[in-house]
Amino acid sequence: MYIPEMEKGFVLPNLPETSCVVFIGMAGAGKTTVGRMVAEALGWAFADSDHIIEAAYAAPLQDVADAMSKDAFIDVEAEVVQGLRLQRTVLATGGSVIYRKKTMEHLAALGPVVYLDVPMADILERIARNPDRGLAIAPGQTLEDLFREREELYRRYAGIRVSSAGMSPKETAGAVLKALAEL
Repeated sequence: MYIPEMEKGFVLPNLPETSCVVFIGMAGAGKTTVGRMVAEALGWAFADSDHIIEAAYAAPLQDVADAMSKDAFIDVEAEVVQGLRLQRTVLATGGSVIYRKKTMEHLAALGPVVYLDVPMADILERIARNPDRGLAIAPGQTLEDLFREREELYRRYAGIRVSSAGMSPKETAGAVLKALAEL
């Protein structure tokens, strides 16, 4: 399927040159995959806050998350993300970034916040395929519990919501670019 929005050099006339595009959503939502495609279409840099945390701690994200409580990990994530000073960058964030209001205010100041809304069944299947992806989850908490806990927060903080149900990553990236162009 040809998606004109996916041509390189796609321009977002209503976004300042200093803006970023920030992706939020559950682990497995496709923030990194779709974010890279959007960055490529825009000719912008791409960053993933999970990878920045891994670099800061010199360890895989799941090891970092496992070494501390859920709240302690969320505090670490908040500190790292609030320290980011980016321009012309598409940023994929960790799924737990939405727990700190100050962090979300910082991200909103960088540019539009895009929520990749993916059905729970898809999230469960994707996480099962990659169980080492790094997940801030409390002992005894299920993925379904976590999904329900976060869903309202994603909706609250998103300026744009893109449902990717039944869409390929490329189609989702095209839908994101279209929504950004309509701002």
